[in-house]
Amino acid sequence: MDRPAPPRPAIVVHGGAWDVPDDAWDDHRRGVTRATDAGWDVLARGGSALDAVEAAILLMEDDPTFDAGTGSVLNRDGRVEMDAALMDGRDLGVGAVACVNEVRNPIRLARAVLGTDHVLLVGEGAHRFARERGVPTCDPAELVLDRERERLTRWLAEHGGDARPAFEASGPAPRPPAGPADTVGAVAIDALGDIAAGGSTGGTPAKHPGRVGDTPVAGAGLFADNRCGAAACTGWGEGILRFGLARTAVELLRAANAQDAAWLSVRGMEDRVKGRGGVVVLSRDGSIGFAFNTPRMAVAYRDGEMGCPFVIGEGR
Repeated sequence: MDRPAPPRPAIVVHGGAWDVPDDAWDDHRRGVTRATDAGWDVLARGGSALDAVEAAILLMEDDPTFDAGTGSVLNRDGRVEMDAALMDGRDLGVGAVACVNEVRNPIRLARAVLGTDHVLLVGEGAHRFARERGVPTCDPAELVLDRERERLTRWLAEHGGDARPAFEASGPAPRPPAGPADTVGAVAIDALGDIAAGGSTGGTPAKHPGRVGDTPVAGAGLFADNRCGAAACTGWGEGILRFGLARTAVELLRAANAQDAAWLSVRGMEDRVKGRGGVVVLSRDGSIGFAFNTPRMAVAYRDGEMGCPFVIGEGR
């Protein structure tokens, strides 16, 4: 009897699906390339999928190019509020945090939550947990960039004080995000066949304080199951939440390949809730897929057959 082929380690990283301007596009491509290399280095040394996903996201949280960690956008009160999550495909374990601003790397805090009795911690409770577990903390003011102060000022002036993002406004079809729209993320499979997914975000510009999108919610912003595969999402968080994009994409892997699962899930979200965004998908055999219906989404991926990451993400 033929034995099944051994798992093929692989990692896929995205830097957010939105209308990335030309002057920022090269930085996005370089950022996801570096993040993919960081995750791949973990896998190449025999490390776990969880460690690889965390390493990739940590790098993007520390890169002000992205709407995560030090590059996070501001809510309408001029404050950073970040969300992050990790999911372990072995046992469907989830660690997630939301509305945090006293840590530079919320993905580290999410990793600390993973494996406890908790799934999602928010706000001050999450900050207390960070201090209890020795996760490095910081002054929230240290996370506020001048670039984001200026963005918030322009946004509120253009909208007459209406802080709803343009793609959340009412109408026949939400417009693609015109500013940073949610989330960096990654999915990976390691040499043991274990699968993980993760994401981190500063949310949407000028969001209502306390707003939480899809990123920390298993089944919406991320999902990982060793029996099928993994997905990590980005874009209009409310639409992704309503549709359950990540869980939909992973369930489609039962009958479709990774690329088809990605496209079918994004098209389904657009059809059902007029959602805008993207998803990266990884099947349990290491096959890769991604799809987006915004102008751009920087994506990079790598597996054992590739000497360096392959980067893509121009508009479709």
